[in-house]
Amino acid sequence: MRGLITSILSVVLLTGIVTPVALAEESSINLAPDASSAILIERDTGTVLFEKNSQEKLPPASMTKIMTMLLIMEALDKGQIKLDEKVRTSERAASMGGSQIFLEPGEEMTVAELLKAIAVASGNDASVAMAEHIAGSEEAFVEMMNEKAKELGAEQTNFINSNGLPAENHYTTAEDLALISKELLKYEDITNYTGIYEDYLRENTDDEFWLVNTNKLVKFYPGVDGLKTGYTREAQYCLTATAEKNGMRVISVVMGASSPKERNKQITEMLDYAFSQYTTHNLYERNHVIDEVKISKGHKGKVEAVTSGSVSILTKKGASVEDATEKVVLEEGLQAPIKKGDQVGTLIIEQGGSVLSETKLVAKEDINDASWWLLFKRTLGKFAG
Repeated sequence: MRGLITSILSVVLLTGIVTPVALAEESSINLAPDASSAILIERDTGTVLFEKNSQEKLPPASMTKIMTMLLIMEALDKGQIKLDEKVRTSERAASMGGSQIFLEPGEEMTVAELLKAIAVASGNDASVAMAEHIAGSEEAFVEMMNEKAKELGAEQTNFINSNGLPAENHYTTAEDLALISKELLKYEDITNYTGIYEDYLRENTDDEFWLVNTNKLVKFYPGVDGLKTGYTREAQYCLTATAEKNGMRVISVVMGASSPKERNKQITEMLDYAFSQYTTHNLYERNHVIDEVKISKGHKGKVEAVTSGSVSILTKKGASVEDATEKVVLEEGLQAPIKKGDQVGTLIIEQGGSVLSETKLVAKEDINDASWWLLFKRTLGKFAG
């Protein structure tokens, strides 16, 4: 059984802090009137600033690729793949229709090039090529997608493929897309791809391919650097967008808009609302060391517990300063092996008995099993002491 170790620190935070209860009172806000479903959240805290039918199950079209990109970024972070490694295109990947970069069977591109193709040009063929490269088959990759969705609490989501081409029983919600996007944006390098407006693949060859971002707000709305558009006849016009201004990053999702113009208009109105009414106050960046956790039977006796994401407090603009508390809850009785990214604790920010935010604390590195010789030496050391 694992126990818990708790420490409480006093920290200076802000009043005027936004809570879901407070937001529920702002029912007069009329955003996204043309959308079937929509949601607006602040990235660090996950606080919902606006929602409309956000739990309605709908086809996500190419916004499916947000989960595909998340699994790619996780594999990169864990060292399972590298940006410069070559990926070979299968016959199946090359056969994908819809948005594509026209990969040929047997053609090789790097992970970085395929990630760019997915993020900018919404390449269905590139998505399948990467799915097969990571999991061995697209079917196995889709299992990973659905497992990750459940892990994140995206319970109203079911993926059938990696690219969002129409398929029976392939659905998600605006709320779940916001959750998945929030997780993707922990890997800040992703915006180096989703924030590109135009670029080239196969540059300086006879098959040079011009990429133009399907998300036009990357060019026309200051601060927008992602994430993903989507369109099918059934899904209509969809967009999950993210923007950052003055240290605050927000995520807005629109599903089922009637036209690209309406889709972009509604997203920009949601972003305008967020940036005009709220502000965030950053406490810690991702991977900030909070504490150390004891590990038994490992090649090291401790591992640093780091923040799994950026930690901030969201307030209405013009808030005043007041005390709050920071509580660190560490798991006890952990035993090797521990993998980098495994949860080893929780950072809780509270004010007046209310929880403002909870952030997972994760292992900064792998802790492998100790060798029998190391365990033997430790045992001798205890007797010597």
